[in-house]
Amino acid sequence: MKLTDHKKRTLRVILVGSIFAILYMAISARAVHLHIFKGPWLSQKAECEYKKSFTCLGKRGTIFDTNHKEMAVSVNATSIAANPSRIKNPRAAAKNLARILDLNPRKLRRKLSSGRTFVWIKRQVIPKKVSAVKNLELEGIAFIPAYVRVYPNLTAAAQVIGFSGIDGQGLEGLEFYYNSNLKGSTIRQTVMQDALGRGFQTPKELLPQSSGNNLILTIDQTIQYITESALEEAATSYAAKSGMAIVMSPKTGAILALAHFPRFNPNTFGRFHRNSWRNRAITDLFEPGSTMKIFLAAAAIESGKCLPSDIFFCENGRYKIDKNYIHDTHDYGWLSLQQIIKYSSNIGTAKVTEKIGKDTLYTTLRSFGFGDETGIDCPGEAAGALSQPSRWTRIDASTISFGQGISVSAIQLITAVASIANDGILMKPYIVKAITDENGRIIEKFSPQQIRAAVSPETAGKVKRIMQTVTTEGGTGIQASMAGYSVCGKTGTAQKIDGNGKYSNKRYIASFIGFAPAENPEIAILVIVDEPVNVNYGGIVAAPAFKKIAHETFNYLNISPRTKKGLKTRLATASGRGGTKG
Repeated sequence: MKLTDHKKRTLRVILVGSIFAILYMAISARAVHLHIFKGPWLSQKAECEYKKSFTCLGKRGTIFDTNHKEMAVSVNATSIAANPSRIKNPRAAAKNLARILDLNPRKLRRKLSSGRTFVWIKRQVIPKKVSAVKNLELEGIAFIPAYVRVYPNLTAAAQVIGFSGIDGQGLEGLEFYYNSNLKGSTIRQTVMQDALGRGFQTPKELLPQSSGNNLILTIDQTIQYITESALEEAATSYAAKSGMAIVMSPKTGAILALAHFPRFNPNTFGRFHRNSWRNRAITDLFEPGSTMKIFLAAAAIESGKCLPSDIFFCENGRYKIDKNYIHDTHDYGWLSLQQIIKYSSNIGTAKVTEKIGKDTLYTTLRSFGFGDETGIDCPGEAAGALSQPSRWTRIDASTISFGQGISVSAIQLITAVASIANDGILMKPYIVKAITDENGRIIEKFSPQQIRAAVSPETAGKVKRIMQTVTTEGGTGIQASMAGYSVCGKTGTAQKIDGNGKYSNKRYIASFIGFAPAENPEIAILVIVDEPVNVNYGGIVAAPAFKKIAHETFNYLNISPRTKKGLKTRLATASGRGGTKG
């Protein structure tokens, strides 16, 4: 009996010992497996429990106007984050944070109840609200240094400058086009907590030290303000849908102002419709109307087939071409080429086109840059549409000569007209004249660039004199004339196409384009008013805005009016800086 008990005890000891041995071996094997084979993976997983990495961008470069006045700057800000696992009362925390930061408390509560180790509460918070959040003394809240983009002039040149997003990437305008130059250096940063999840801390030196480069524009803030004010006055006076205006130095191609109506505020771009963000002077196409008659005159004179004094019979206001009729606003008889442009006769333009031929017209329009991008340093430029002359019918050639059946952008149109002012030399338009580093040293400089001679200096001179008559007594652009200054210009009143593909009798684009002083052009100006109400003539709607922009710009640039002793011009450094009816 005793032997049997002894055996039983021995078996139990062996059994228990074997179990412990097996367990020990299993634990040892698991430990070896975790330590050797799973060690790196487990370390990374553990690290994720107390570290959160994110990308941090350096300070974005400043955008200056031509006189080094700030148009876009980056200032210090703070972003607020949280470790939801350390938030003891998500409901109360969400309520207090939402009240201070203007957030939706329900959505914020869901974030704080997620159990995650890191969530953004709000990015780029102003100091006053940061202080208010700190005063809550909530556990698990982190305050992370950042930068916020600010546009101190609010709506000024907003479509040109564009804006950047919350992550410091350019999204529209020059901010997008020059993003690689403007953005600062990028580093990965980490926020940390201890093994117990306490002390959600951030490093003291979190922001990258390397800032982005700066842009110096050709735009002059004062001329920009003048242009925007005049455009807004014209557009609101006639309850227009929208408007655009450009001021260019014809000698250099530098853009001195580029305005849109309606405006938007890039500081709060999300509150505005996406359509208002677009730089429509670069991206949008339209039929230019009678402003194209300038280039028909240039083609006629350059070809040697016409002189400004050559006369054409204008059919007393109604001219049949095949099955179509062309009309004038007045019943003109015989008009010279000069008078055809002055009075903006569609029939006279058609007669001139028939004399010189469609190939000559096409070649000249291409020489002025129509159908091609200008190459301006802005995103989304449209090339316009100018079909081959082999596809033109007789009526097509006539309508294209007075601005129907061809589409152009505003930047194309003013660049082409500026070449007339510049003795026939077509210049490449540009809007950034230099890139500098964070210390102001020039990295790259952009100089005026000639594209080609659109027409000869002699032809350009004759077209100038024709354009000058447009703003004299009896011309369609008389409201653009200025005492003491000789003005060259042309009106445009283009019918828009309705959804049915036919020209509207109610919707028009009114425009005026020109330059001054005629003897030594310092500025070229284009004003476009889209769908003015009640009055639609470019000479009435757009010409006064042209006059206001030109007059106030001349005063600002100290360009003196003509006197009995001749024309005195003193330009401060700014100019070097950088169916259709008439």
